[in-house]
Amino acid sequence: MGRVIGAQGILGWVKIKTYTESVDSLADYPIWWLGDEQHPWSEITVEAFAVHSKGLVAKFPGSNDRTAAEKYQGLLVAVPRSSLPPQPEDEYYWSDLIGLTVVNLAGECLGVVDNLMDTGANQVLCVLEDLSKKNRGELLIPFIASAIKQVNLTEKVIRVDWSADWAAKR
Repeated sequence: MGRVIGAQGILGWVKIKTYTESVDSLADYPIWWLGDEQHPWSEITVEAFAVHSKGLVAKFPGSNDRTAAEKYQGLLVAVPRSSLPPQPEDEYYWSDLIGLTVVNLAGECLGVVDNLMDTGANQVLCVLEDLSKKNRGELLIPFIASAIKQVNLTEKVIRVDWSADWAAKR
């Protein structure tokens, strides 16, 4: 849901880059999980937070100076899945879509969702093309009704109206 991008000031606060719809969404969750591939995930209580210069800053217990805050730099911020509100039908958390196989209406596997990005106009699936393709690359598919025909979380498949030729013509 975010990443600690550095220390803020000299009193132990950290700057958070949020991956949420609104900057202060993380403030709704008093308990966060911090970690990444190199650091084990650990639960932390947020002591205080503030929206500051178009970003979020937070204070963790025991982080009372800049040196302590710098130790958090680079860590990812997550919240327990059970804390998230249920999504309405036909809406998905990005984490639900990452790793799903993307198949077009002709039944061709286009690849696997590696990430999503928000362009402002709409979200875009970043699909790593099928490993069996010679010139493997990234395929960008807008997450809009005309392109996304079905998301099946049970089968772990997204069906799209997207030609395999469009991928080759990038």
